[in-house]
Amino acid sequence: MAEQTSTETQGSAESPILRMQKMYIKDLSFENPNAPDVYRVGQKAEPSVELNLKLNNRKVGEDHWEVSLEINAKVATKEDEPRVLFILEIEHGAVFLLRNIPEQHMPMVLGVECPTLLFPFTRQVISQASVDGGFMPLLMEPVNFMALFQNAQKNREQSN
Repeated sequence: MAEQTSTETQGSAESPILRMQKMYIKDLSFENPNAPDVYRVGQKAEPSVELNLKLNNRKVGEDHWEVSLEINAKVATKEDEPRVLFILEIEHGAVFLLRNIPEQHMPMVLGVECPTLLFPFTRQVISQASVDGGFMPLLMEPVNFMALFQNAQKNREQSN
């Protein structure tokens, strides 16, 4: 029995490990350029939302990587003369322990698995910031990081 436990321990020591160790806000900006007038205007339609997302990663230690999501959101009215309701910019990051992961799998882990784990928390921060700014929650749709990763790979292959 002791031998079996020892063998199991050795096998698990070589197993791939992916673990989020710390999550943090690197940068957060909320601009409400037309306050307080924007609150007096009755909105008849859903506002327009312009979103940009950028994914960053960098090695920060032997087995540690920082993965961050940069999201810029501009929310405006859908009137003849649109008015900016708010502009929200965030860089939300996390440090991940990535150990015993084959090199050929690292791009997918950094581009799909890590941001998939981080995104729900980023979405919550964005939602809360918009509420704290005096607006309805900005609820971002889930992001398919696998599709984004595959599209980026196709674009790289086509440009080569």
